[in-house]
This record gives sequence, C-alpha cells and structure tokens, in this order.
Amino acid sequence: MRNSTNGYLLWLLCLIGLFGLHRIYLGKPWTGVLYLLTAGLFFVGQLVDLFLMQMLTDQANDEIEREFARRQQA
Repeated sequence: MRNSTNGYLLWLLCLIGLFGLHRIYLGKPWTGVLYLLTAGLFFVGQLVDLFLMQMLTDQANDEIEREFARRQQA
C-alpha cells in the first residue's frame, strides 16, 4: 500500500530539482518522467499535485487492491 506521507516527502524533492518522483512512486511512471523532464510541467503540475496527493494515493492503493484481488481469483 502506498502512503501519502511518502508521496509528500517525494514531492518535496522538487525543491532540489527532482520533479515527478511522487508520481513514479504512485504508479504513474509516464507522467513522472514528463514532470522530471519539464520541471513539474513548469511547476504548475507539481503545485496542483500538492493538493491532489491524497486522491492520487487513494487511486494507487485502489489499483493495488484490484490487482491483489484479481490474483487471488486466479
């Protein structure tokens, strides 16, 4: 399960130039790399994600739970 605290800590790494690591952690590698290459979509996307972090974490956890349930059925 993903933790929103870890997401916020990874988000803070943008202050030293490491943008998008929180997105990679939350299972969104393509947008994570996009953020990394564009400085967090010119910091606008990074700022929006600050407010969306809990929702992003919940989505990542839901996906993990669905995958776990699918594997249990197989």
